[in-house]
Amino acid sequence: MDEHKSEVVKGFTQKYGVHSLVYFEQTEDVGAAIAREKQLKNWHRKWKIELIEKVNPSMGRFSRNIA
Repeated sequence: MDEHKSEVVKGFTQKYGVHSLVYFEQTEDVGAAIAREKQLKNWHRKWKIELIEKVNPSMGRFSRNIA
């Protein structure tokens, strides 16, 4: 989280100024996490927003509560 907020690594977060975590999923292993990330990247924006709103209707930041 700190790397994303401080924009230490060049990439999506730095390019678009994304600093709020509004959705996350926990998985059993890194392989499952990568597979899910690839799946979500192929989704339409509308589908992603609907998924976020199911678990976080106010789109509040989770990042304040994550260590």
